[in-house]
Amino acid sequence: MTKALDGVRILDFTHVQSGPTCTQLLAWFGADVIKVERPGVGDITRGQLRDVKDADSLYFTMLNHNKRSITIDSKNPKGKEVLEALIKSCDVLVENFAPGALDRMGLTWEHIQSLNPRMIVASIKGFGPGPYEDCKVYENVAQCAGGSASTTGFRDGIPLVTGAQIGDSGTGLHLALGIVTALFQREKTGRGQRVTCAMQDGVLNLCRVKLRDQQRLAHGPLTEYSQYGEGIPFGDTVPRAGNDSGGGQPGRILKCKGWETDPNAYIYFITQAPVWEAICDVIGEPEWKTHPDYAKPAARLPRLNEIFGRIEQWTMQHDKFEAMEILNKYDIPCGPILSMKEIAEEKSLYATGTLVEVDHPVRGKYITVGNPIKLSDSPSEVVRSPLLGEHTDEILRDVLGFNDNQVDQIRQSGAIGGVPDRIAAE
Repeated sequence: MTKALDGVRILDFTHVQSGPTCTQLLAWFGADVIKVERPGVGDITRGQLRDVKDADSLYFTMLNHNKRSITIDSKNPKGKEVLEALIKSCDVLVENFAPGALDRMGLTWEHIQSLNPRMIVASIKGFGPGPYEDCKVYENVAQCAGGSASTTGFRDGIPLVTGAQIGDSGTGLHLALGIVTALFQREKTGRGQRVTCAMQDGVLNLCRVKLRDQQRLAHGPLTEYSQYGEGIPFGDTVPRAGNDSGGGQPGRILKCKGWETDPNAYIYFITQAPVWEAICDVIGEPEWKTHPDYAKPAARLPRLNEIFGRIEQWTMQHDKFEAMEILNKYDIPCGPILSMKEIAEEKSLYATGTLVEVDHPVRGKYITVGNPIKLSDSPSEVVRSPLLGEHTDEILRDVLGFNDNQVDQIRQSGAIGGVPDRIAAE
């Protein structure tokens, strides 16, 4: 069975997280991703947060599956020749360098187009054109600049960033869609083009409901927010709403049995209007179904603290999985707060390929996230990340067609570093 992106070759100039997220996804769909790294150094994350001595870190391995690694010194004349040969042989160049870095390497858009008019150049930057476009951006900076932090947390606390990497990985996913779209258009036009995603833009796209609420504020208070029910006035910007649901249905995170010792013994509970009567029966308050203070959503709004307090009395009698089993029988929306340990031990996630155990020749077995997008006619296989420069000779010969003498000349020039380490078992 062929893969969706078989025949597409990606020249991967990415590092750290945002870019590698994008190119890894394309590799899972079958693209041949050639990761270009500096000789002897490689992607900086190979050595960051290292937990096994002399082995590539999980930071690197979990973002660079299914890729091939070639080491090239771009400042070396022979290295520059190799890079230009790769540009001629690839369909897409992906980079997340600091602004202007690609141009300083001599790889301007105009030069790349002269080498390969069909080349798609895809870039991730922190900000788009504007006052901050030259600023260096990391995950949490993007979350703050994109509106996420100002709307996350409790209204009487400081802004908070989320544990989800919506700035880095989120923007990488956006860029992957842009690349596939550009490839599709190229089938009609024959031309390459530039694809750019700013991290601020990616975060804002994921925060669109908060921009929705900002505009709603001009027409009155946000009635689904807890502070409305508590009689607390709104200001001129979207407030932090704690664990309120963003979709208009009141929701909270509630304690479950064992919360005193387990920091994740909680459940998310939504008091959805269509199942209100079932909620009343489950928690032992059947009279609330007809009582004027509780029967209708508008009447419940000023009493949400009391209502969720009563529901929490019920959830605290059950562990989160028991509570979920009971509530699901009545179609009451809920979800357990799953720890990373619980997720890593969930067998169903392995059955679907969402989690995968991978064997690495240096670090041994580790768990990683598999392809979150499932295609029925293009199944994804997760292949371990490459060793630094592992495929250098292979790419020079098989992709660029260099003979043994040419490869030796390139190596003697120092353009690709020393001979890459080989693992005897492979």
